[in-house]
Amino acid sequence: MLRYIVKRLLILVPMLLAVSIVVFLILRLGQGDPAMSYLRLSNIPPTDAALEVARQELGLDLPLPVQYVQWLGKAVTMDFGRSYVTGLPVLGEILFYLPNTLKLAGFSLLLTLIISLPLGIWSALEKDRLPDHLTRAFAFAGVSMPGFWLGFILVWLFSIQLGWLPPLGMGGLDHMIMPAVSMSLMSMAINTRLIRGNMLDNMHARYVLYARVRGLPERVVVGRHVLVNSLIPIITAIGMHVGELFGGAVVAESIFSWPGVGRFAVSAIYNRDYPVMQCFILIMTSIFVLMNLGVDILYAWLDPRIRLEGGGER
Repeated sequence: MLRYIVKRLLILVPMLLAVSIVVFLILRLGQGDPAMSYLRLSNIPPTDAALEVARQELGLDLPLPVQYVQWLGKAVTMDFGRSYVTGLPVLGEILFYLPNTLKLAGFSLLLTLIISLPLGIWSALEKDRLPDHLTRAFAFAGVSMPGFWLGFILVWLFSIQLGWLPPLGMGGLDHMIMPAVSMSLMSMAINTRLIRGNMLDNMHARYVLYARVRGLPERVVVGRHVLVNSLIPIITAIGMHVGELFGGAVVAESIFSWPGVGRFAVSAIYNRDYPVMQCFILIMTSIFVLMNLGVDILYAWLDPRIRLEGGGER
């Protein structure tokens, strides 16, 4: 197990390095001049002399490889520069907003599991009956419905028409319901179909047949054998859902004015605040990669065949 964990940790280093290179090049070679953005946000007239001074201050007059090495050297020490808008350290600002996004994403993931698990189990046990058809229709609608469109519909229905939920801002549980639903609906639908498919496959497995032959009650067969083995692949799906939820947070926080890091990143994109954009993408990638690492380790712990293959043992 230790060998498997070490091997997975070693893979993270080149992965994050590759992401940092791609992010740096995209922002540097994309449209717009960072020096121009810096002057505009600083309310300085963009004269040729001012642009030259700004490029020297930001290190933009150096070759791209030198710029990247300098930026990477500072990033390793957790220095991602200062925001063009506020002039404050970028990392501090992102860490200020990050807990709000983690709170919303965590509630969305909890909502995903609470709704998708019972629906998937119910659909599998009622295969080809009305509950199964309704659940499959829900899953189809969930994967087809854009999150931003759902967010506007929820605001129109539950805030404007019915007045049940607050439309904007951060507060108690009532403020989290609509953003969480708009973020997690697709994950709910995917999880529901995955649980249903896994349970239907396992119901025809040999070990389930042997359990029935031994005379075990059907609730024991389904609960201890079918359900437990069907939930193991869900662990892998959770890692994917984390990425989906963080991606959905960028849109949901903008729609519902939730003061999270996603909304902060959108503001940075509008303002061409390059240091914030670089730090945001790198931190989000790191969180996503570390979450998937945790999922892989948990999966290997539950299924020894994974760590035996990953560790090169036979």
